[in-house]
Amino acid sequence: MFENYDELNEMQIDMLREIGNIGAGNAATALATILDEKVDMSVPSVRITGFDEAVENLGGAETMTVAVLVNFSGDAHGMIMFLLNVEDAKSIMDILVGEDDGGDELSEMKISGIKEIGNILASSYVNAISALTGLTIEVSVPYVAIDMVGALMSVPIIEFGAIGDKLMFIEENFLGETNDLKSNMIMFAEINTLKIIMQKLGLEI
Repeated sequence: MFENYDELNEMQIDMLREIGNIGAGNAATALATILDEKVDMSVPSVRITGFDEAVENLGGAETMTVAVLVNFSGDAHGMIMFLLNVEDAKSIMDILVGEDDGGDELSEMKISGIKEIGNILASSYVNAISALTGLTIEVSVPYVAIDMVGALMSVPIIEFGAIGDKLMFIEENFLGETNDLKSNMIMFAEINTLKIIMQKLGLEI
């Protein structure tokens, strides 16, 4: 019986990695539809890591980053954060909206587009969990924030820090015909949610 992420055994961690891999594949398919072009995907890096290590992997606490936060609820509860650097966010939205203003700021139209992309990609992971477990899971309206990594990570730390200092960190490289996109997805799930997922997949808890 585990009560926090630190107590997950290797088989349970491997199952979370498999969910991450399936979610990444779903995300690549969704991104191809959004961009209306073929999108290949490198083998995603899926690991269970600590908050501090995640911050470093995202470039450090002071790195400016675009984040889309989506909460999920229903039979499972938690949060997904889709993160990418500001330049990649601008590049992909230039393709989608046909607008390259040459400035450093993201326009309202681009921020709206990023919100929709983040929502679709985050939903790809939720759908992976649903498909594997049969659970009914709903996602919230996405929220977009542009801030330093340290500030962005404070949101899940406040909400989920009490159940441990570990999270699922998924690093992906999407390779499009006109542009490549490196993104990171962070997923936090409540302990009871992890237990339900493990039980549905036939693993002992």
